[in-house]
Amino acid sequence: MNAIMRRALTGAMALSLAAPLTACGSDHQDTGAGKDSIGLLLPESKAARYEKFDRRIISSRVASLCLECKVDYHNAEQQVDAQKRQFDGLVKKGVKVIILDPVDAAAAKSWVDSAAKKGVKVIAYDRLAEGDVAAYVSYDNEKIGRLQGQGILAALGSQAAASDVVMMNGSPTDPNAPSYKKGAHAVLDGKVRKIVYEKDIPGWSAATAKKEMGDFIDAHGAAGFDAVYSANDGMAGGIAAALKSAGIKNVPVGGQDAELPALQRLVAGTQTFTIYKEVRPEAETAAEIAFRLLRGKSIKSLTSATADNKSKSGIPAQLFKAQMVTRKNLKDTVVRDGAVRIDLLCDGLAAECKSLDLE
Repeated sequence: MNAIMRRALTGAMALSLAAPLTACGSDHQDTGAGKDSIGLLLPESKAARYEKFDRRIISSRVASLCLECKVDYHNAEQQVDAQKRQFDGLVKKGVKVIILDPVDAAAAKSWVDSAAKKGVKVIAYDRLAEGDVAAYVSYDNEKIGRLQGQGILAALGSQAAASDVVMMNGSPTDPNAPSYKKGAHAVLDGKVRKIVYEKDIPGWSAATAKKEMGDFIDAHGAAGFDAVYSANDGMAGGIAAALKSAGIKNVPVGGQDAELPALQRLVAGTQTFTIYKEVRPEAETAAEIAFRLLRGKSIKSLTSATADNKSKSGIPAQLFKAQMVTRKNLKDTVVRDGAVRIDLLCDGLAAECKSLDLE
């Protein structure tokens, strides 16, 4: 082979290798890139469950259902604009099914509607997004609020009717928060003397909940309330810190999510209860619905209920049941299910764990 022929062949090979690389950056290539991908958009990483459980379980279940499928995962870190960019990026890639846990359900409406018109199926996960969603997987959130209210009443016992309660509700942008609040009020209203203070906490911020609780204590003193309703465990941690700082003990504090720090507070006696929402069935169901929608299969057997958002009714849904966890049933709930390891739960709490038979 002479030098001229070698140069010609080398040039041809270079062009053939360069062509796919150029195509990868084109809109045409993006459109087909997601045909075997399922988008997963989670709202934040402050709550331990999202990275530790939801992401891993969904990814694992998708892998078990579909060898060629991939989960295209992004976390918005509580930023609406970031989640919109992530969502739009998935649609541009050609992803046809997106599991979305929205930072702001109302803000997501325009994205969801636009994607639906392009044939993209959006599964609202844990929080019901607005817009033309194809399915919804979560827990019965009003019932969770009722459980929380029942937990407060049980902790107050015979003194409930004479008791004043502080309520720290969830983020105004989270569509689940009003349901928790509604359920809690349905149980507490008329059963306690008064809700003496109530606040919606933006972003479910533990620091904000701590400040609000501290300010209330400064204004009304330790005798100004008898129990604190907290919509989740993160805020309950801030509230418990405010009570400790003020030297206040034995005031019932409820939460939700069964996070490790909250479970440790149960053992220590500084939190009264939490609500345990087992992540695995929720996450695995969302993964299987996503796979079926990706392959154009029916999801009827996986959606035994329906849900309504403000713009669409009759959304196929699966709503799981939660349960209350207290010191008394820790062993038979979160420990039994493997949601928490005893060595982690009892770290620094050996004596308390021994008294609860949690060794």
